[in-house]
Amino acid sequence: MFFWGDPTFVLLIPAILLSLYAQFKVQATFEQYSRIPSRRGLTGAQVAREILDRAGLHDVRVEMIQGFLSDHYDPRSKVLRLSPAVYQSSSLASLGVAAHEAGHALQHGTGYIPLHIRSSLVPLVSFGSNLAIPLLILGLIMGIPSLARLGIYAFLLVVIFSLVTLPVEFNASRRAVALLEGGGYLTVQELRGAKEVLNAAALTYVAAALAAILNLLRLIMLMGFFGRREE
Repeated sequence: MFFWGDPTFVLLIPAILLSLYAQFKVQATFEQYSRIPSRRGLTGAQVAREILDRAGLHDVRVEMIQGFLSDHYDPRSKVLRLSPAVYQSSSLASLGVAAHEAGHALQHGTGYIPLHIRSSLVPLVSFGSNLAIPLLILGLIMGIPSLARLGIYAFLLVVIFSLVTLPVEFNASRRAVALLEGGGYLTVQELRGAKEVLNAAALTYVAAALAAILNLLRLIMLMGFFGRREE
């Protein structure tokens, strides 16, 4: 009854459409600018290493990791991991992504508060995302409103994480643009391509935040809807 009698699924349609568009946009934009090499010819790995060294972050390693756009910075082990398409390439897209991830390392090195908050939320979010729906379903089936509300609170952690992620990612992209320009890695014309790649990537985080918010609203409405049916 929880799934087949769900009158709120329509709320997720905007988030689903935006997520699909964001995924298409980031892949298409990355592919477009991955075909344009930078004039200096430095690879993503080389640029990331230089940015880190200039910031005094010599203890942060740069490693290659398999996967497409699997690039990320791990603050726990202080490792900046770049996918092969970024690590080995000198394209505008690769340098944009590499500088963005280096921006996260700089955030960590300077104690950027939103990054610290996001990192501290990771274990809680894992707990909340796995238990939110089961708790809500059990609460509704067993007629225990407090259990259903616990599921809502658990999913609220996912929403908070998604919202905190936005300033973290936007700030890393702004740092990336400044680093690429200030370090002379890209010309003004080349920088436009890197910006397009970063803007497309940012859209995926906006879509994730929207999906989390709408899902939370949907769960709250479901609890009220089935609660009335039980009366």
